[in-house]
Amino acid sequence: MYASPSHLPQEARQKITAALQNVLADGLDLHSQIKVAHWNIKGMHFAALHPLFETFAVSLAAHNDTVAERAVTLGAQIHGTARHVAKTSRLPEYPQDTTRDLDHVRLLAERIESYLVGLQDGRKVAEQQGDVDTVDMFTAIITEFEKHGWFLRAHLDR
Repeated sequence: MYASPSHLPQEARQKITAALQNVLADGLDLHSQIKVAHWNIKGMHFAALHPLFETFAVSLAAHNDTVAERAVTLGAQIHGTARHVAKTSRLPEYPQDTTRDLDHVRLLAERIESYLVGLQDGRKVAEQQGDVDTVDMFTAIITEFEKHGWFLRAHLDR
């Protein structure tokens, strides 16, 4: 680990940065899946969903950057290439042949729910290590992506 301005011991920082790395891999994967849905969506809900998916992608890109920068601040070297993400993401693969609007909604809702599980796991690690700043960061992302998941589920009427 690199030197860090954090007051946390190195062992705690290692545990937290491992959790951050997991969340980053999931977030980068989710971002690419959202973009696939954004590019390929067809159907009567296109006009509403196309820009909504872009909003999710832009939001997630900013959060991914925050997660990566938090890990580096804590002393980690971050890994985020497409090949690394493909090996480490905990999200299911996105069916590349999907085109129908509500199919994309369902698939993205499921993946956002998986992403949220990883965020909640990461928050627990940060809580256990006494890192309130990382807990706050995770909480902000969770709050936003719970809302995004709700937006999608509302389209499915469940």
